[in-house]
Amino acid sequence: MSAPGTGDLHEQLPWAIVAIAGTGLTMFTVVWTGGTLGSGLSGNGWAGPPFAMSTVSHLVSDGPAGLWPGAPAVAVYGGMLALLALIALPVALVLRLALGRSGRTKGLAGRRELAAMCPKGIEARARELRPSLNGRDRVHPDETGNLLGDLSPKGPELRSSYEDVELDLMAPRAGKSTGIAVPRVLRAQGAVLLTSNKSDVYAVTRAEREKAGTVWTFDPQGIAHTPRAMWWNLLGECHTIEGARRMAGHFVASVNDDTAKKDFWISAAQNTLTALFLAAARSRTPITELLGWLADPADRTPVDLLRDAGLVAMAEQLQGTVRGAVETRDGIYETARQTVSCLLDPEILAWVSPDPHLPEFRPDLHVLGQDTLYLLSKDGGGSAAGVIAGLADATLRAGVVAAERMGGRLDPPLTAVLDEAANVCRISDLPDLYSHFGSRGINVVTLLQSYRQGARVWGEIGMDALWSAATIKLLGAGLDDADFVQKISTLVGQHDVRTPTISRGKEGTSRSYSYRQESVLPPDRIRALPKGTALLLATGVKPALIRLRPWYKEPGAGAISAAAKAETAAITERAARRLLPGLGDAPGGTETAGVPGLPGAQGAPGVTLSKPVY
Repeated sequence: MSAPGTGDLHEQLPWAIVAIAGTGLTMFTVVWTGGTLGSGLSGNGWAGPPFAMSTVSHLVSDGPAGLWPGAPAVAVYGGMLALLALIALPVALVLRLALGRSGRTKGLAGRRELAAMCPKGIEARARELRPSLNGRDRVHPDETGNLLGDLSPKGPELRSSYEDVELDLMAPRAGKSTGIAVPRVLRAQGAVLLTSNKSDVYAVTRAEREKAGTVWTFDPQGIAHTPRAMWWNLLGECHTIEGARRMAGHFVASVNDDTAKKDFWISAAQNTLTALFLAAARSRTPITELLGWLADPADRTPVDLLRDAGLVAMAEQLQGTVRGAVETRDGIYETARQTVSCLLDPEILAWVSPDPHLPEFRPDLHVLGQDTLYLLSKDGGGSAAGVIAGLADATLRAGVVAAERMGGRLDPPLTAVLDEAANVCRISDLPDLYSHFGSRGINVVTLLQSYRQGARVWGEIGMDALWSAATIKLLGAGLDDADFVQKISTLVGQHDVRTPTISRGKEGTSRSYSYRQESVLPPDRIRALPKGTALLLATGVKPALIRLRPWYKEPGAGAISAAAKAETAAITERAARRLLPGLGDAPGGTETAGVPGLPGAQGAPGVTLSKPVY
């Protein structure tokens, strides 16, 4: 018995003879038929030479003129080429289809399985979800759904519907910004919310989003070094017990890695912050005084304000904390102080305090238009993540309220791209809200570096809930968690592989086949997905491989790139002025200074500074 799939020259020789004979017969048929066709069309008669071997030798010795005397050579050769092209075209189409199928990994979804996400299917779904599209003959593709990418290897493009919510897991520099965040912001039809700890997406998209509506940049820690041109009333969200508790939860989550595991001090600090936020909101007390209450646990002012507002139970609870054992009370207040420590920074505090000279950002108005909100914050120590999460949550909840008033769904939908959600936008109950957002026309895209990163913030149970609630999941390059990748390989499934076995004996040679199962995508292949590709897991559909569509490869990328370079230069200039405030103040308009760490115009250690842009 030989090894599976092997053979020798003796077995292959008959097939080679058949192939050569078939090719020769086909070519002779094309020449004979094409020459006769050309002769007849040129007016020299339709009678052709005999269809025999003698004609082949005659053709070789005398050429076409000997077989079709009197017929122009151009006509004869033209007939042959025309017939050859007529045969070659369908053959080429069949080969292309076969190669396309062979290039797709067996066991993954193809065009047929993904029909609902292809252009025709997604347009039909969009007309059901968006009443504003009814009666229109033509609809722009971006109005039908969110672009995910192209089905590998040959397309078509795939889109998710406006009732889908998405979870994307990719390693750093695997295409999250260029292939997901930037395209979603640029193609958004309604209002936009973006969170990030970098200025790259902001720099690329700001100029384009200004064409759609007002751009609100919430940058309390100077990620893009934008001057403060807005303010948001943090306490405006705390007039109800639910609102105050949610706001307190955002600050607590910013310092608590796993919101599913709250110890006594964390829970008590959240209760205390809830009472203080509620007292300040109901009495219209500024945040600075609220910070003073935290600094002095014996201050009875918030207790009295809660009683005056008719919130007796809340007042009694806060008073019980204040009158408790000194060590316990001080521990609770110290924990609460740590959670809101970012508000001790006057630059951060200014962004969430009323300012009569600047416009106020209103989440309830934002979700109804086509404006853009950029929420930028650093992660780590001193982070404004609690404030960022509070504003993001307020905007999303405003979208839910607006959707309920519009009959259940926002039209056009709200696009929320939560980039670096585990670092700068820790909404503790995001997993529970995820599926609800999809039914309200709020397209949320959460971008994480790994499954484990999400589990660190929301706990294993919370991350499992987020994973289950996401109707679209994209898994990109660089996933190094062995257990998680093994689970994904199991979800993708297995397929049958046919293995031939050749047996030789006295009675001759026989061939048999056996079947075994292999993983469609083994763990090592999932880990080694090339940059720019992703594994698509959509609800109710077999997994598929897609190619992301980076913004810089799309039509119009040149103008966007130019605007991005200009914005990046402006950010660099603002950064230099922030580091060295005296630069550029001398008369004459501009000056050049060497700023460590900032590149110069020609790569030198300096940056060209123009007049202040503040």
